Amino acid sequence: MSTVYDFEALQINGKATALQQFKGKAMLIVNTASACGFTPQFAGLEELHQTFGKKGLVVLGFPCNQFGAQDTGSNGEIAEFCQLNYGVSFPMMAKVDVNGAKAHPLYQWLAAEAPGLLGSKSIKWNFTKFLVGKDGSVLKRYAPTDTPASLAPDIEAALMA
Repeated sequence: MSTVYDFEALQINGKATALQQFKGKAMLIVNTASACGFTPQFAGLEELHQTFGKKGLVVLGFPCNQFGAQDTGSNGEIAEFCQLNYGVSFPMMAKVDVNGAKAHPLYQWLAAEAPGLLGSKSIKWNFTKFLVGKDGSVLKRYAPTDTPASLAPDIEAALMA
């Protein structure tokens, strides 16, 4: 598989979604958790969605429970948490694994396309972010400590490319 558009994922409501539907848009793909020190980044991700969504950015949240069991809830509980606490209106997908034998194929591809520090292909923690260009290729990987606001210049550049 050569672009993000070759993948499918389940929405948090269980409906299958071909990422092909986002062709021609930039994407910010984030593995999220509801009980993490980085959870307040949901507010910044929503701000990016509000600021850049009309210009062609799609933010996709993928809940993951692989780091410190910080997202133990059901998909329904996660959706409710995100909406009630952070007003999340960007697409949230069904909970996935991002590492290991059961890692979602999208995350296997993302990690291979944009390795982390020292070439590591594994996702190190919640709120690792991947910026995907309008052509479907991975532009950059960001650490959990990179705030959503700090990504704005790269997002603007991706939208103008």
